[in-house]
Amino acid sequence: MGDGYGRGKRRPYVVFASLRIAKLPLMSRFDPSDALYVDLYQLTMAQAYLRSGQTAEATFSLFVRNLPPDRGFLLFAGLEDVLGYLADLRFTSQDLDYFRRTGQFGDDFIKYLAGFRFTGSVRAMDEGTAFFANEPVIEVTAPVIEGQIVETFLINQVNMASLFATKAARVVKAAGGAGVADFAARRTHGTDAGNKFARSSYIGGFIGTSNVGAGARYGIPTIGTMAHSFVTSFDSELAAFRAYADAFPDSTTLLVDTYDTVKGVEVAIAVARDLESRGNRLVGIRLDSGDLASLSRTAREMLDGASLGYVQIVASGGLDEFSVEALVKGGAPIGAYGVGTLAGVSADAPWSDAAYKQVTYDGRPVAKFSPGKATFPGPKQVWRCFDEGDGPVAHDHLTSANADSPELNATTLLHEVMRAGAVIGQLPSLDQVRDRSRLELGRLPESVLELAGPTSVRVRVSGELDTSSPGRERI
Repeated sequence: MGDGYGRGKRRPYVVFASLRIAKLPLMSRFDPSDALYVDLYQLTMAQAYLRSGQTAEATFSLFVRNLPPDRGFLLFAGLEDVLGYLADLRFTSQDLDYFRRTGQFGDDFIKYLAGFRFTGSVRAMDEGTAFFANEPVIEVTAPVIEGQIVETFLINQVNMASLFATKAARVVKAAGGAGVADFAARRTHGTDAGNKFARSSYIGGFIGTSNVGAGARYGIPTIGTMAHSFVTSFDSELAAFRAYADAFPDSTTLLVDTYDTVKGVEVAIAVARDLESRGNRLVGIRLDSGDLASLSRTAREMLDGASLGYVQIVASGGLDEFSVEALVKGGAPIGAYGVGTLAGVSADAPWSDAAYKQVTYDGRPVAKFSPGKATFPGPKQVWRCFDEGDGPVAHDHLTSANADSPELNATTLLHEVMRAGAVIGQLPSLDQVRDRSRLELGRLPESVLELAGPTSVRVRVSGELDTSSPGRERI
Protein backbone atom coordinates (compact mmCIF):
# COMPACT_ATOMS: atom_id res chain seq x y z
CA MET A 1 0.00 0.00 0.00
CA GLY A 2 2.99 2.29 0.37
CA ASP A 3 1.94 3.65 3.75
CA GLY A 4 3.95 1.32 5.97
CA TYR A 5 0.88 -0.51 7.19
CA GLY A 6 0.34 -4.09 6.16
CA ARG A 7 -2.95 -5.95 5.89
CA GLY A 8 -4.73 -6.20 9.25
CA LYS A 9 -2.70 -3.43 10.91
CA ARG A 10 -4.41 -0.34 12.24
CA ARG A 11 -3.42 3.27 11.76
CA PRO A 12 -2.48 5.11 14.97
CA TYR A 13 -4.93 7.92 14.19
CA VAL A 14 -7.97 8.70 12.09
CA VAL A 15 -9.09 11.85 10.36
CA PHE A 16 -12.61 12.82 11.38
CA ALA A 17 -14.42 15.94 10.16
CA SER A 18 -11.08 17.48 9.13
CA LEU A 19 -9.75 17.06 12.66
CA ARG A 20 -6.81 14.71 13.15
CA ILE A 21 -7.28 12.67 16.30
CA ALA A 22 -3.91 11.51 17.62
CA LYS A 23 -2.56 10.47 20.97
CA LEU A 24 -1.82 13.67 22.86
CA PRO A 25 1.37 14.21 24.85
CA LEU A 26 1.27 12.77 28.35
CA MET A 27 -0.69 15.17 30.56
CA SER A 28 -1.10 15.41 34.28
CA ARG A 29 -4.50 14.11 35.29
CA PHE A 30 -7.03 16.32 37.03
CA ASP A 31 -10.68 16.33 38.03
CA PRO A 32 -12.50 18.21 35.25
CA SER A 33 -15.63 20.23 35.93
CA ASP A 34 -19.03 19.30 34.51
CA ALA A 35 -18.38 21.90 31.80
CA LEU A 36 -16.06 19.35 30.16
CA TYR A 37 -18.86 16.80 29.91
CA VAL A 38 -19.27 17.86 26.31
CA ASP A 39 -18.72 16.25 22.93
CA LEU A 40 -15.66 17.69 21.19
CA TYR A 41 -17.63 18.97 18.23
CA GLN A 42 -19.65 21.27 20.50
CA LEU A 43 -16.37 23.05 21.26
CA THR A 44 -15.02 23.06 17.73
CA MET A 45 -18.31 24.52 16.50
CA ALA A 46 -18.19 27.07 19.30
CA GLN A 47 -14.75 28.29 18.24
CA ALA A 48 -15.93 28.54 14.64
CA TYR A 49 -19.08 30.39 15.74
CA LEU A 50 -16.97 32.85 17.73
CA ARG A 51 -14.46 33.56 14.98
CA SER A 52 -17.11 33.94 12.28
CA GLY A 53 -19.25 36.28 14.41
CA GLN A 54 -22.15 33.84 14.21
CA THR A 55 -23.18 34.38 17.83
CA ALA A 56 -26.84 35.40 17.74
CA GLU A 57 -29.52 33.92 19.95
CA ALA A 58 -30.86 30.45 19.14
CA THR A 59 -33.50 28.11 20.50
CA PHE A 60 -32.96 24.37 20.91
CA SER A 61 -35.65 21.74 21.60
CA LEU A 62 -34.98 18.52 23.53
CA PHE A 63 -37.38 15.70 22.63
CA VAL A 64 -37.58 11.98 21.90
CA ARG A 65 -38.18 11.01 18.29
CA ASN A 66 -39.77 7.65 19.06
CA LEU A 67 -40.81 5.93 22.25
CA PRO A 68 -38.75 2.84 23.19
CA PRO A 69 -40.27 -0.61 22.62
CA ASP A 70 -43.27 -1.44 24.84
CA ARG A 71 -43.46 2.14 26.09
CA GLY A 72 -46.74 4.01 25.66
CA PHE A 73 -45.27 7.02 27.48
CA LEU A 74 -42.14 8.35 29.12
CA LEU A 75 -42.00 10.06 32.49
CA PHE A 76 -39.97 13.27 32.46
CA ALA A 77 -37.16 13.44 35.02
CA GLY A 78 -33.76 15.06 35.35
CA LEU A 79 -34.80 18.72 35.21
CA GLU A 80 -33.41 19.59 38.65
CA ASP A 81 -29.96 18.38 37.63
CA VAL A 82 -30.17 20.24 34.32
CA LEU A 83 -31.05 23.54 35.98
CA GLY A 84 -28.33 23.14 38.61
CA TYR A 85 -25.79 22.47 35.89
CA LEU A 86 -26.83 25.49 33.83
CA ALA A 87 -26.86 27.84 36.82
CA ASP A 88 -23.36 26.80 37.93
CA LEU A 89 -21.75 26.24 34.52
CA ARG A 90 -18.12 27.45 34.54
CA PHE A 91 -14.84 26.38 32.97
CA THR A 92 -12.24 26.15 35.73
CA SER A 93 -8.64 27.23 35.40
CA GLN A 94 -7.66 23.56 35.21
CA ASP A 95 -10.19 23.03 32.40
CA LEU A 96 -8.64 25.94 30.50
CA ASP A 97 -5.11 24.67 31.11
CA TYR A 98 -6.19 21.34 29.66
CA PHE A 99 -7.46 23.08 26.51
CA ARG A 100 -4.13 24.88 26.13
CA ARG A 101 -2.16 21.64 26.45
CA THR A 102 -4.21 19.90 23.78
CA GLY A 103 -3.24 22.53 21.22
CA GLN A 104 -6.66 22.18 19.61
CA PHE A 105 -8.04 25.62 20.47
CA GLY A 106 -6.90 29.19 20.03
CA ASP A 107 -6.10 31.65 22.77
CA ASP A 108 -9.05 33.82 21.72
CA PHE A 109 -11.50 30.95 22.29
CA ILE A 110 -9.90 29.91 25.59
CA LYS A 111 -10.18 33.51 26.76
CA TYR A 112 -13.86 33.46 25.82
CA LEU A 113 -14.37 30.26 27.81
CA ALA A 114 -12.69 31.82 30.84
CA GLY A 115 -15.66 34.17 31.15
CA PHE A 116 -18.28 31.68 29.98
CA ARG A 117 -21.61 31.63 31.79
CA PHE A 118 -25.02 30.36 30.78
CA THR A 119 -27.14 33.50 30.35
CA GLY A 120 -30.15 32.05 28.58
CA SER A 121 -33.69 31.04 29.42
CA VAL A 122 -35.29 27.62 29.72
CA ARG A 123 -38.86 26.47 29.26
CA ALA A 124 -39.64 22.96 30.42
CA MET A 125 -42.28 20.51 31.49
CA ASP A 126 -42.57 19.86 35.20
CA GLU A 127 -40.65 16.83 36.40
CA GLY A 128 -42.98 13.89 36.78
CA THR A 129 -44.98 14.78 33.64
CA ALA A 130 -45.79 12.04 31.15
CA PHE A 131 -44.68 12.87 27.61
CA PHE A 132 -44.76 11.35 24.15
CA ALA A 133 -42.82 11.25 20.90
CA ASN A 134 -41.80 14.57 19.28
CA GLU A 135 -42.92 16.67 22.26
CA PRO A 136 -40.22 19.03 23.55
CA VAL A 137 -39.66 18.53 27.27
CA ILE A 138 -37.09 21.33 27.42
CA GLU A 139 -36.50 24.35 25.19
CA VAL A 140 -33.32 26.37 25.66
CA THR A 141 -32.99 29.93 24.30
CA ALA A 142 -29.54 31.48 24.55
CA PRO A 143 -26.65 32.83 22.50
CA VAL A 144 -25.94 29.98 20.10
CA ILE A 145 -22.57 29.03 21.63
CA GLU A 146 -24.16 28.64 25.06
CA GLY A 147 -27.05 26.62 23.71
CA GLN A 148 -24.69 24.40 21.73
CA ILE A 149 -22.19 23.64 24.50
CA VAL A 150 -24.85 22.33 26.92
CA GLU A 151 -26.34 19.77 24.52
CA THR A 152 -24.42 16.69 25.62
CA PHE A 153 -25.10 17.10 29.33
CA LEU A 154 -28.79 17.87 28.84
CA ILE A 155 -29.48 14.87 26.64
CA ASN A 156 -27.52 12.61 29.00
CA GLN A 157 -29.38 13.67 32.12
CA VAL A 158 -32.89 13.75 30.70
CA ASN A 159 -32.50 10.51 28.74
CA MET A 160 -31.14 8.60 31.74
CA ALA A 161 -33.47 9.95 34.39
CA SER A 162 -36.61 9.67 32.25
CA LEU A 163 -35.87 6.07 31.30
CA PHE A 164 -35.31 5.23 34.97
CA ALA A 165 -38.50 6.94 36.16
CA THR A 166 -40.52 5.24 33.43
CA LYS A 167 -39.10 1.81 34.24
CA ALA A 168 -39.91 2.31 37.91
CA ALA A 169 -43.47 3.41 37.16
CA ARG A 170 -43.98 0.24 35.12
CA VAL A 171 -42.76 -1.96 37.99
CA VAL A 172 -45.02 -0.12 40.44
CA LYS A 173 -48.02 -0.66 38.16
CA ALA A 174 -47.17 -4.35 37.86
CA ALA A 175 -46.93 -4.69 41.66
CA GLY A 176 -50.61 -3.82 42.00
CA GLY A 177 -50.33 -1.89 45.25
CA ALA A 178 -47.45 -3.82 46.86
CA GLY A 179 -44.48 -1.68 47.81
CA VAL A 180 -41.43 -1.66 45.54
CA ALA A 181 -37.94 -0.71 46.70
CA ASP A 182 -34.75 0.07 44.77
CA PHE A 183 -32.10 -2.63 45.24
CA ALA A 184 -30.12 -1.66 42.12
CA ALA A 185 -27.09 0.25 43.42
CA ARG A 186 -24.50 -2.50 43.04
CA ARG A 187 -25.19 -3.17 39.36
CA THR A 188 -26.05 0.18 37.86
CA HIS A 189 -23.66 1.65 35.32
CA GLY A 190 -21.58 3.60 37.83
CA THR A 191 -22.22 5.36 41.11
CA ASP A 192 -23.79 8.43 39.50
CA ALA A 193 -26.28 6.24 37.66
CA GLY A 194 -27.03 4.43 40.91
CA ASN A 195 -27.83 7.67 42.69
CA LYS A 196 -29.88 8.96 39.77
CA PHE A 197 -31.82 5.71 39.56
CA ALA A 198 -32.71 5.98 43.25
CA ARG A 199 -34.07 9.49 42.71
CA SER A 200 -35.87 8.68 39.47
CA SER A 201 -37.36 5.46 40.81
CA TYR A 202 -38.77 7.37 43.77
CA ILE A 203 -40.41 9.75 41.29
CA GLY A 204 -41.79 6.70 39.51
CA GLY A 205 -43.38 5.40 42.71
CA PHE A 206 -40.81 3.27 44.54
CA ILE A 207 -41.13 3.51 48.32
CA GLY A 208 -37.42 3.71 49.07
CA THR A 209 -33.86 2.67 48.21
CA SER A 210 -31.13 0.47 49.61
CA ASN A 211 -28.62 3.14 48.48
CA VAL A 212 -27.74 5.03 51.66
CA GLY A 213 -25.87 7.78 49.82
CA ALA A 214 -28.86 8.47 47.61
CA GLY A 215 -31.12 8.43 50.64
CA ALA A 216 -28.99 11.09 52.30
CA ARG A 217 -28.61 13.14 49.11
CA TYR A 218 -32.28 13.22 48.14
CA GLY A 219 -34.16 12.54 51.37
CA ILE A 220 -35.44 9.17 50.17
CA PRO A 221 -36.38 6.49 52.75
CA THR A 222 -33.69 3.81 53.01
CA ILE A 223 -34.66 0.14 53.09
CA GLY A 224 -32.59 -2.99 53.70
CA THR A 225 -32.59 -6.45 55.22
CA MET A 226 -29.49 -8.67 55.38
CA ALA A 227 -27.16 -10.55 53.03
CA HIS A 228 -26.49 -14.28 52.82
CA SER A 229 -22.97 -13.57 54.09
CA PHE A 230 -24.45 -12.51 57.42
CA VAL A 231 -26.15 -15.88 57.79
CA THR A 232 -23.09 -17.89 56.73
CA SER A 233 -20.92 -15.99 59.22
CA PHE A 234 -22.69 -17.70 62.12
CA ASP A 235 -22.62 -21.34 63.18
CA SER A 236 -26.33 -21.67 62.50
CA GLU A 237 -29.19 -19.87 60.80
CA LEU A 238 -30.92 -19.55 64.17
CA ALA A 239 -27.90 -17.83 65.72
CA ALA A 240 -27.69 -15.41 62.77
CA PHE A 241 -31.38 -14.56 62.91
CA ARG A 242 -31.33 -14.05 66.68
CA ALA A 243 -28.27 -11.80 66.48
CA TYR A 244 -29.92 -9.61 63.88
CA ALA A 245 -33.22 -9.48 65.76
CA ASP A 246 -31.39 -8.51 68.94
CA ALA A 247 -29.71 -5.65 67.06
CA PHE A 248 -32.93 -4.46 65.39
CA PRO A 249 -35.87 -5.72 67.47
CA ASP A 250 -38.40 -3.38 65.84
CA SER A 251 -37.28 -3.52 62.19
CA THR A 252 -36.07 -7.01 61.35
CA THR A 253 -36.67 -8.73 58.03
CA LEU A 254 -34.98 -12.13 57.79
CA LEU A 255 -33.45 -13.58 54.61
CA VAL A 256 -34.63 -17.19 54.67
CA ASP A 257 -33.20 -18.83 51.53
CA THR A 258 -29.48 -19.23 52.36
CA TYR A 259 -29.68 -22.99 52.87
CA ASP A 260 -33.22 -24.37 52.62
CA THR A 261 -36.05 -21.89 52.30
CA VAL A 262 -38.75 -23.88 54.09
CA LYS A 263 -36.43 -24.61 57.02
CA GLY A 264 -35.40 -20.95 56.96
CA VAL A 265 -39.04 -19.94 57.39
CA GLU A 266 -39.33 -22.36 60.33
CA VAL A 267 -36.34 -20.69 61.98
CA ALA A 268 -37.82 -17.24 61.28
CA ILE A 269 -41.04 -18.31 63.00
CA ALA A 270 -39.07 -19.31 66.09
CA VAL A 271 -37.34 -15.92 66.15
CA ALA A 272 -40.68 -14.16 65.62
CA ARG A 273 -42.04 -15.88 68.73
CA ASP A 274 -38.94 -14.80 70.67
CA LEU A 275 -39.58 -11.22 69.59
CA GLU A 276 -43.25 -11.42 70.59
CA SER A 277 -42.26 -12.60 74.05
CA ARG A 278 -40.29 -9.36 74.41
CA GLY A 279 -43.09 -7.16 73.09
CA ASN A 280 -41.63 -6.77 69.58
CA ARG A 281 -42.62 -8.03 66.14
CA LEU A 282 -40.82 -9.52 63.18
CA VAL A 283 -41.43 -7.24 60.22
CA GLY A 284 -40.90 -9.70 57.39
CA ILE A 285 -39.06 -12.49 55.67
CA ARG A 286 -37.31 -12.18 52.31
CA LEU A 287 -37.26 -14.70 49.48
CA ASP A 288 -34.40 -14.13 47.05
CA SER A 289 -34.27 -17.28 44.91
CA GLY A 290 -36.19 -20.26 43.65
CA ASP A 291 -39.80 -20.45 42.60
CA LEU A 292 -41.01 -17.27 44.28
CA ALA A 293 -44.67 -17.97 43.59
CA SER A 294 -44.65 -21.43 45.16
CA LEU A 295 -42.31 -20.51 48.00
CA SER A 296 -44.32 -17.42 48.92
CA ARG A 297 -47.50 -19.49 49.16
CA THR A 298 -45.77 -22.07 51.35
CA ALA A 299 -44.26 -19.37 53.55
CA ARG A 300 -47.58 -17.59 53.90
CA GLU A 301 -49.30 -20.80 55.01
CA MET A 302 -46.56 -21.44 57.55
CA LEU A 303 -46.65 -17.91 58.94
CA ASP A 304 -50.43 -17.81 59.13
CA GLY A 305 -50.46 -21.23 60.77
CA ALA A 306 -48.16 -19.81 63.44
CA SER A 307 -50.49 -16.82 63.97
CA LEU A 308 -47.97 -14.53 62.31
CA GLY A 309 -50.27 -13.01 59.72
CA TYR A 310 -48.64 -9.63 60.28
CA VAL A 311 -45.24 -10.83 59.00
CA GLN A 312 -44.77 -9.57 55.46
CA ILE A 313 -43.21 -11.55 52.62
CA VAL A 314 -40.66 -9.64 50.56
CA ALA A 315 -39.42 -10.97 47.20
CA SER A 316 -36.24 -10.07 45.34
CA GLY A 317 -33.81 -11.55 42.85
CA GLY A 318 -33.82 -10.73 39.14
CA LEU A 319 -37.22 -9.05 39.14
CA ASP A 320 -38.67 -6.56 36.67
CA GLU A 321 -42.18 -5.44 35.73
CA PHE A 322 -42.86 -8.58 33.71
CA SER A 323 -41.89 -11.06 36.43
CA VAL A 324 -43.64 -8.99 39.11
CA GLU A 325 -46.79 -8.87 36.99
CA ALA A 326 -46.68 -12.67 36.59
CA LEU A 327 -46.37 -13.11 40.36
CA VAL A 328 -49.27 -10.76 41.04
CA LYS A 329 -51.51 -12.36 38.42
CA GLY A 330 -50.62 -15.77 39.81
CA GLY A 331 -51.83 -14.73 43.26
CA ALA A 332 -48.45 -14.91 45.00
CA PRO A 333 -48.93 -13.55 48.55
CA ILE A 334 -46.01 -11.14 48.33
CA GLY A 335 -46.34 -7.84 50.15
CA ALA A 336 -43.28 -6.02 48.81
CA TYR A 337 -40.62 -6.32 46.14
CA GLY A 338 -36.94 -5.41 46.04
CA VAL A 339 -36.08 -4.70 42.42
CA GLY A 340 -32.49 -4.36 41.29
CA THR A 341 -30.47 -4.96 38.15
CA LEU A 342 -33.14 -5.18 35.45
CA ALA A 343 -34.76 -1.96 36.61
CA GLY A 344 -31.53 -0.16 37.49
CA VAL A 345 -30.26 -0.41 33.92
CA SER A 346 -33.72 -0.25 32.30
CA ALA A 347 -32.72 -3.56 30.75
CA ASP A 348 -35.44 -3.95 28.13
CA ALA A 349 -35.16 -0.31 26.99
CA PRO A 350 -31.74 1.06 28.04
CA TRP A 351 -31.80 4.04 25.65
CA SER A 352 -34.21 6.40 23.94
CA ASP A 353 -33.93 8.29 20.68
CA ALA A 354 -33.44 11.60 22.49
CA ALA A 355 -32.45 14.59 20.37
CA TYR A 356 -31.57 18.25 20.95
CA LYS A 357 -32.15 20.29 17.81
CA GLN A 358 -31.90 23.93 16.88
CA VAL A 359 -35.31 25.39 15.96
CA THR A 360 -34.50 29.11 15.65
CA TYR A 361 -31.44 31.22 14.89
CA ASP A 362 -31.36 35.01 15.09
CA GLY A 363 -35.15 35.24 15.14
CA ARG A 364 -35.84 32.98 12.15
CA PRO A 365 -37.23 29.46 12.41
CA VAL A 366 -34.96 26.63 11.28
CA ALA A 367 -35.56 22.91 10.82
CA LYS A 368 -33.92 19.70 9.76
CA PHE A 369 -35.41 17.81 6.80
CA SER A 370 -33.35 14.59 6.86
CA PRO A 371 -35.53 11.53 6.16
CA GLY A 372 -36.68 10.01 9.43
CA LYS A 373 -35.13 12.85 11.42
CA ALA A 374 -37.09 15.91 10.28
CA THR A 375 -37.90 18.46 12.98
CA PHE A 376 -40.58 21.07 13.59
CA PRO A 377 -39.28 24.66 13.31
CA GLY A 378 -39.62 27.33 15.96
CA PRO A 379 -40.31 27.37 19.73
CA LYS A 380 -43.35 25.32 20.69
CA GLN A 381 -46.00 24.71 23.27
CA VAL A 382 -47.42 21.35 24.28
CA TRP A 383 -51.07 21.34 25.30
CA ARG A 384 -52.57 18.46 27.28
CA CYS A 385 -56.20 18.02 26.33
CA PHE A 386 -58.88 16.24 28.35
CA ASP A 387 -62.35 15.02 27.45
CA GLU A 388 -63.56 16.54 30.73
CA GLY A 389 -61.98 18.87 33.24
CA ASP A 390 -60.89 16.07 35.58
CA GLY A 391 -61.12 13.16 33.16
CA PRO A 392 -58.38 11.13 31.49
CA VAL A 393 -56.03 12.52 28.87
CA ALA A 394 -57.69 12.59 25.44
CA HIS A 395 -54.69 13.68 23.38
CA ASP A 396 -51.89 16.25 23.28
CA HIS A 397 -51.63 19.17 20.88
CA LEU A 398 -48.37 20.67 19.61
CA THR A 399 -48.47 24.32 18.58
CA SER A 400 -46.12 27.25 18.15
CA ALA A 401 -45.05 28.75 21.47
CA ASN A 402 -47.33 31.79 21.32
CA ALA A 403 -50.45 30.13 19.92
CA ASP A 404 -53.76 30.38 21.72
CA SER A 405 -55.31 27.31 23.28
CA PRO A 406 -56.28 25.02 20.42
CA GLU A 407 -59.32 23.57 22.19
CA LEU A 408 -61.32 23.49 25.41
CA ASN A 409 -60.07 21.61 28.48
CA ALA A 410 -56.43 22.07 27.50
CA THR A 411 -53.51 23.05 29.71
CA THR A 412 -49.97 24.08 28.81
CA LEU A 413 -47.04 21.82 29.72
CA LEU A 414 -44.02 24.04 28.93
CA HIS A 415 -43.32 26.81 31.44
CA GLU A 416 -40.40 29.18 31.96
CA VAL A 417 -38.15 27.79 34.67
CA MET A 418 -34.95 29.78 34.07
CA ARG A 419 -34.34 33.36 32.93
CA ALA A 420 -31.00 35.10 32.35
CA GLY A 421 -29.22 32.03 33.68
CA ALA A 422 -31.04 31.97 37.01
CA VAL A 423 -33.70 29.54 38.20
CA ILE A 424 -37.11 31.16 38.58
CA GLY A 425 -38.71 30.61 41.96
CA GLN A 426 -38.22 27.52 44.10
CA LEU A 427 -38.01 24.07 42.61
CA PRO A 428 -40.57 21.55 43.87
CA SER A 429 -39.50 19.02 46.48
CA LEU A 430 -38.90 15.45 45.45
CA ASP A 431 -42.10 14.39 47.17
CA GLN A 432 -44.03 17.02 45.20
CA VAL A 433 -42.52 15.67 41.96
CA ARG A 434 -43.48 12.16 43.05
CA ASP A 435 -47.05 13.31 43.73
CA ARG A 436 -47.22 14.89 40.28
CA SER A 437 -46.06 11.65 38.72
CA ARG A 438 -48.78 9.70 40.52
CA LEU A 439 -51.41 12.20 39.33
CA GLU A 440 -50.08 12.15 35.77
CA LEU A 441 -50.06 8.37 35.54
CA GLY A 442 -53.54 8.21 37.04
CA ARG A 443 -54.91 10.33 34.18
CA LEU A 444 -53.43 8.28 31.34
CA PRO A 445 -55.71 5.81 29.54
CA GLU A 446 -55.18 2.25 30.78
CA SER A 447 -54.10 1.12 27.31
CA VAL A 448 -51.15 3.54 27.46
CA LEU A 449 -49.95 1.94 30.71
CA GLU A 450 -49.90 -1.63 29.39
CA LEU A 451 -46.55 -3.34 29.88
CA ALA A 452 -46.56 -5.02 26.47
CA GLY A 453 -48.00 -3.62 23.24
CA PRO A 454 -49.33 -0.37 24.71
CA THR A 455 -51.00 2.38 22.74
CA SER A 456 -49.73 5.95 23.06
CA VAL A 457 -51.47 9.26 23.46
CA ARG A 458 -52.09 10.87 20.08
CA VAL A 459 -50.16 14.09 19.51
CA ARG A 460 -51.92 16.49 17.16
CA VAL A 461 -49.79 19.05 15.33
CA SER A 462 -51.18 22.48 14.48
CA GLY A 463 -51.10 23.63 10.88
CA GLU A 464 -48.55 26.40 11.44
CA LEU A 465 -45.92 23.74 12.10
CA ASP A 466 -44.31 21.70 9.37
CA THR A 467 -46.09 18.34 9.18
CA SER A 468 -44.33 16.94 6.15
CA SER A 469 -42.73 14.05 7.99
CA PRO A 470 -44.52 10.67 7.81
CA GLY A 471 -46.64 9.72 10.80
CA ARG A 472 -47.39 13.26 11.94
CA GLU A 473 -51.01 14.22 12.01
CA ARG A 474 -52.03 17.46 10.35
CA ILE A 475 -54.85 19.50 11.90
